[in-house]
Amino acid sequence: MAAAMRADAARNRERIVEAAREVFGTEGPEASLNEIARRAGIGPGTLYRHFPTRAALQAAVLAGRIERLRDRAAELRRTLPPDEALAAWLRAFLAHAGTDHGLAGHLIAQETAALGIDCHQVIRDAAAELLDGARRAGTVRADVTAQDAIDLVVGVALATGGAEGAGAGRAERLLGLVLDALRG
Repeated sequence: MAAAMRADAARNRERIVEAAREVFGTEGPEASLNEIARRAGIGPGTLYRHFPTRAALQAAVLAGRIERLRDRAAELRRTLPPDEALAAWLRAFLAHAGTDHGLAGHLIAQETAALGIDCHQVIRDAAAELLDGARRAGTVRADVTAQDAIDLVVGVALATGGAEGAGAGRAERLLGLVLDALRG
């Protein structure tokens, strides 16, 4: 019986994080926790048993997104030529940066340790591995750092609102310019 409870609790946690990802994605980091509970199909008490604070729930959402970016980088390195892998991952990173709605900055401002991972380091490491592969293939400039690529993509996201919505065409155009600059 206890195993069924643990499986049920795990499903509830997954539903809460998925609902929070959607609600924070559209309404920002101050979105209603009651709305998140409603969308997850659970009561507020269940939400608070899993995530006693807003920051803990935000951290779970952000950590999951960062882990997916890391995993996407590894998948792209295995399946695409280095320059294509880098371009595809930078597009995925642009989508992440454009849908953040201040969540990462909000958590950092609160100085929470709830993330359990260093998001910035995970992203830098993923970018560095992709850049190293492209450098070895001779398809990117030798002087480009992972932080350079990250800063350029974040700049595109800030300037256009990200890879989705009204600024999507402009974001893709600017990302194309960034990719051209990386190739030198």
